[in-house]
Amino acid sequence: MEAASILRVYIAFAAADLVWGLFLTFLNYRNVRRNADSVPEAFRESVTPEEHRKAAAYSLARMRLGFVSSPVMTLLTLAAVVAGFFGLVDAWLGGFVHREYLRGAAFLGAVGLLASLVSLPFSLYSTFVLEKRFGFNTTTLKTWAADALKGLALSIVIGLPLALLLFLFMDATGRLWWLWAFAALSLVNLGISIAYPLLIAPLFNKFSPLPEGSLAERIRELAGRLDFRMSGIFVMDGSKRSRHSNAYFTGLGRTKRVVLFDTLVAQMSEEEILAVLAHEIGHEKKRHVLKGMLLSLVLSFVGFWILSLLRYWAPLYPAFGFAGASKEALVFILMLASGPLTFFLAPAFSAWSRRHEYAADRFAAEAAGPEAMGSALLKLNRENASNLTPHPWYSFWYYSHPTLSERLAALASVGEVPVRRRGG
Repeated sequence: MEAASILRVYIAFAAADLVWGLFLTFLNYRNVRRNADSVPEAFRESVTPEEHRKAAAYSLARMRLGFVSSPVMTLLTLAAVVAGFFGLVDAWLGGFVHREYLRGAAFLGAVGLLASLVSLPFSLYSTFVLEKRFGFNTTTLKTWAADALKGLALSIVIGLPLALLLFLFMDATGRLWWLWAFAALSLVNLGISIAYPLLIAPLFNKFSPLPEGSLAERIRELAGRLDFRMSGIFVMDGSKRSRHSNAYFTGLGRTKRVVLFDTLVAQMSEEEILAVLAHEIGHEKKRHVLKGMLLSLVLSFVGFWILSLLRYWAPLYPAFGFAGASKEALVFILMLASGPLTFFLAPAFSAWSRRHEYAADRFAAEAAGPEAMGSALLKLNRENASNLTPHPWYSFWYYSHPTLSERLAALASVGEVPVRRRGG
């Protein structure tokens, strides 16, 4: 296959990805707008018309932003590829960064920074206009800028050594370099997962031990009853940036901890918080976290194998605007093309994730009661202004979680899930 043919295939897949995504979003947009003034029958006792209209308006606003951001980002990327822009950047860096590995790492860092700069207007609009309009944003420009700088610093501190390590393996370990690189970088990622709650997350948020009291006692009792070991229960100052709420587990082994957003603690009853935590424990007990890690390893293995197959395919490099083969060009091309070339796999990954969510919901219903779990889901949906009327094609393709109506229907098979009004 010639370089021109490779480029045409990439453009075709990128265009198909964009058009299909816009089509599904259009279906979803039309469905949400059509039902914006009518609360679905299943929620008329638990969601007020005002709450439903706010959720619909929020979803519509986010989709309108997507109608602009997705085409802009895709078309700019395609234009840069066709014009040979990325190859020019690589050649320009080679003019004053003469060490091969450093030039390669600098190139990957530069294109990452350029991508962030191009998406910056959309990020700013989303945070300081859209989220603020609906009462969710609480961050300041200073905090937002500090987060961005910290993220950039982490990318350099972590990304630079990883890139240099990858390039070293590509040169020093023979034809099976990709196996060595896969093994080494997988171990590094495991180490980052262990270190994340202790070293990385505190750079962005404050984590305080949950104060002693009824909730802490009941969480420990629940964890003990479910034979779940953790290093601690922490409250995160999520309200510093947003009024959205959540809870999660992080870390591995002895660093594993429960994290509650302070907004969640403020919004929910103890029974509801316990149900949310039981859901997260369900992911752990059902081995969903382990399965996710194994899937990530499989995908990483396949990615490194593909790198090894493409490394010496000469037409690949000019197809994307590079003068010749280079390590950084190979890695960049795979990162650039992997999304468009695999977009059709999205529903399979979404369905796999939804299956895990159903299992965790059932676990939580059995551990903390279907009533508490149903009430918690309703409250999370209300406080986060989540869409109650997604188009089925859109949710099938993109949703990693079942819709609220689907989750409540599944919970009803475990036991009674009464519908409550706000404050009920």
